[in-house]
Amino acid sequence: MVAGGQVLAQERVASINLMTTTESYDPIRYEAAFIIAERWRELGFEVNVQPTEFSTALERFYDQQDFDATILGWSGRTDRLDPQFFLSTLDSRQSNLGGNNPGGYENPEFDALFDQQSQAFDMDERQRIVQEMQELYKPDAPLVVLFHRDEVVAFNHDAFEGINPMAGEGLYSEWGPMEARPVGDRSILRIGGPQEPDNLNPLASTSVWGWKWMRLYYDRLVRLSADVEPLPWAAESVDQVDDNTVAVTLRQGMTFHDGEPVTAEDVAFTWNYYLDQDYSYFNSYLAALERAEQVDEHTVHFHLSEPSASFASISLSQIPILPKHLWEEIEDASTLSPSQIPTVGSGPFVHERFDRGEFMALSKFEEHFHADEIAADGVEFIIYADMEGVYTGLQTGQIDVTAWRMEPGQIGLAEGEDHLTVVNVPDFGYFHMTYNLRREPFDDRAVRRALTMATDRERMVNVLLDGRGEVGSSVIAPVNTFWHDPFVERFDFDMEAARAELEEAGYSWDDEGRLVR
Repeated sequence: MVAGGQVLAQERVASINLMTTTESYDPIRYEAAFIIAERWRELGFEVNVQPTEFSTALERFYDQQDFDATILGWSGRTDRLDPQFFLSTLDSRQSNLGGNNPGGYENPEFDALFDQQSQAFDMDERQRIVQEMQELYKPDAPLVVLFHRDEVVAFNHDAFEGINPMAGEGLYSEWGPMEARPVGDRSILRIGGPQEPDNLNPLASTSVWGWKWMRLYYDRLVRLSADVEPLPWAAESVDQVDDNTVAVTLRQGMTFHDGEPVTAEDVAFTWNYYLDQDYSYFNSYLAALERAEQVDEHTVHFHLSEPSASFASISLSQIPILPKHLWEEIEDASTLSPSQIPTVGSGPFVHERFDRGEFMALSKFEEHFHADEIAADGVEFIIYADMEGVYTGLQTGQIDVTAWRMEPGQIGLAEGEDHLTVVNVPDFGYFHMTYNLRREPFDDRAVRRALTMATDRERMVNVLLDGRGEVGSSVIAPVNTFWHDPFVERFDFDMEAARAELEEAGYSWDDEGRLVR
């Protein structure tokens, strides 16, 4: 290239390692990576697809931030219908190791709006800010929301009834084991899935697989209904004392599984312990909290640094109550080995067993205040190598409920089985491809925009999902209609537009078709 009579050196753009799951764990994400790589190579990039074991991928993504681009997913847990969590994944204050913004997106205006929506008690005003945030981040293309995949799951109605789906969570919700009613003689609910928890440390787990299990044996002050209605749980009442103070009166007569009473001291200890441990996964829920104060034996005051629109309803529903007498001597909870982790809670089920890679078991806690409403005597979770094993277990009666989406080819088979009920619910979680903005070439906005345009998400939905899903647009899903902004930049698949974006930014191609700067 010649400019002003001088020959300028051309440098090939750095190659890209695209990390995804293994084919056996999730063939959809595995195949999606190759669809992406095919088009990116057409655009002139060198791309290496790296199938990675799931727990290893989580560790590299969150704890080490050692990746170029990664395909993972955010589950649509009920609490995430509130926009607080998904918006926090783009908050620069969540970009530290272990935080929910591993890509490292930084936008001071976005962060300021995040704080504004957190403090907006007027729903219409908060909606306006949330939609403005979506319009603000989208042109920067810090990640690609690949698709929202329908939750197609099934259960054996000859074994249990009363298992109702929840939006985003399907059948494996926290209410499922509490509402399931045995049809026959067996009263242990058996759930099957392809993934075990990353760990059972309530101050280290960053996987939905860990929390879906732990929330059955830990209580929270509030539980969310299927309609996202905050229901007092361990709390008898929740009251807003003033803009910066929330008062919780604890339900009386509760005990931990080891027989010790649950007190306001335990609740205050738990929240302050989480603050002191700086557990990044929960930072968005704890951001407004200055400290928790025990007022008397049954009352705790939560002192906030600023008003929080979601603290009483969402934050109180996420933090598990820990027994102070077991945790107060643990200086750094993140260093606990599996054998050192206390698994004593006060929840409706008691932790019994965890055989890594194979089996987990809980039993009903007969002393729990909700025990009389629970028909199942316990819950077992059978861990399979892949979804083929899960479906075979469902088909043969080894399990009663699938914890994960069935593959497209299994759905028609399940619908033909007389003993199975197939359930389809939309998902407000999403599968994403996150760029590491700290690394070349993702530190260049034009490259990110071009790569996003060259990502054929329509093909993923139509071919890989067999049409059972929706192309992603924003981190707030279209099904979440009140908060979703339908007018954000969509980045439809367009290879010519991708090339034009790169050319306008000063990129070109060498004789071998590789992109150079």
